[in-house]
Amino acid sequence: MIGTEKLALLGGTKAVKQSHEDLFKWPIITQEDEAAAVQVLRDGAMSGTDITRKFEREFADWLDMKYALAFNNGTNSLLGAFYGCGVGVGDEVICPSVTYWASALPAYSLGASVVFAEIDPVSLCLDPNDIEHRITPKTKAIVVVHYLGHPADMDPIMEIARKHNIKVIEDVSHAQGGYYKGRRVGTIGDVGAMSLMAGKSFAIGEGGIFVTNDLEIYERAIALGHYERYNQEIQTPYLQPHAGLPLGGYKFRMHQVSSAVGRVQLKYYDERIGEIDKAMNYFWDRLEGVPGLRAHRPAKDSGSTMGGWYATHGHYVPEELGGLSVTRFCEAVRAEGVSIGPGCNLPLHLHSLQHDADVYGHGKPTIIANASRDLRQPKGSLPVSEGIAARVYSIPWFKHFRPELIDQYVEAFRKAALQFDALLEDDKGNPERLGGWNFFRQKA
Repeated sequence: MIGTEKLALLGGTKAVKQSHEDLFKWPIITQEDEAAAVQVLRDGAMSGTDITRKFEREFADWLDMKYALAFNNGTNSLLGAFYGCGVGVGDEVICPSVTYWASALPAYSLGASVVFAEIDPVSLCLDPNDIEHRITPKTKAIVVVHYLGHPADMDPIMEIARKHNIKVIEDVSHAQGGYYKGRRVGTIGDVGAMSLMAGKSFAIGEGGIFVTNDLEIYERAIALGHYERYNQEIQTPYLQPHAGLPLGGYKFRMHQVSSAVGRVQLKYYDERIGEIDKAMNYFWDRLEGVPGLRAHRPAKDSGSTMGGWYATHGHYVPEELGGLSVTRFCEAVRAEGVSIGPGCNLPLHLHSLQHDADVYGHGKPTIIANASRDLRQPKGSLPVSEGIAARVYSIPWFKHFRPELIDQYVEAFRKAALQFDALLEDDKGNPERLGGWNFFRQKA
């Protein structure tokens, strides 16, 4: 019977008997990508903007948006989005605590503060029910992260934001190409910003981009860090007198090797993530009904999708497995030949940067340097965020639909879950800290 062969951790045969690197290789780089990159080098056009502007136009058209602005990385695309939305000294930004740090920390560069909110335990995205009571007259923006590819529940979030006249910034770094109820993520809020670095599903080497329909947001971001484009073409009246120098003293221009590769990747992106979606859904469909394991994905009839399934994870229900720790479960799955681990991003509100660090020499912690109240959030203040790591684990990120190979990985998870009782005896439980501040691991 499937799942009953002896666990590899206890002396049995591995479910995944050899590595399948071609199943996971990403991004897909062809001669077309290589030729585009080499042409930039031969033309000496690395620091220009002509290719980047073409990439921006094509990217905006892909999402049916008026404007796209490319950056040298995703973090600066978020900083540009913050500034574009008017975030400044003394303002507050609401952001989920469980996310990559770039979703929140750009606020400090602008003299603002971060108010962390809870995540929904199913979507793992910002909980719409934990936003409104955190809004004050100082609140300037809500950052919504489509975490691990899962679209956040945008409708109630947008309703709250419009009620209070607050901007919404979508962090789409995990979810490029995904849908929320039939609408592309990144196109619903006031601005959608994202990373395009090598580890993402939309990978162009290194870079970031944002999209918006708001001319003022677009032009403010240009004024902050795109000096070569901050000229008399700017239409926003209060920005016109200062053209010529970047207002923030930043230079955010995208390297044109990245934008050249991005143009090629965009041509095939929907088709390629369609295959990822097919492969990942097949994996979860095969695990449907296995105790302790739940898919992290939208309902199939919801009109919402996972995009490229970046940093794929699954839900873990220890109560259905005799209380087996997610750490012990992952140990058993790894022994079957699958590289996975427990946890997710650590809650940002517990890091010392959010409590004690004086980054800019204010003589007080940066998080409250310009605040009108103490915004530090102690342990226990966001219980869902603080406890979620014990209830999630990473899963393989299949890039190709090859059922006969994916079935081997399905068997690894099935074995560990169905034979949980054999794992309980040596279960040492979870460590105090599960997960990390990021998922990216550079190859040696």
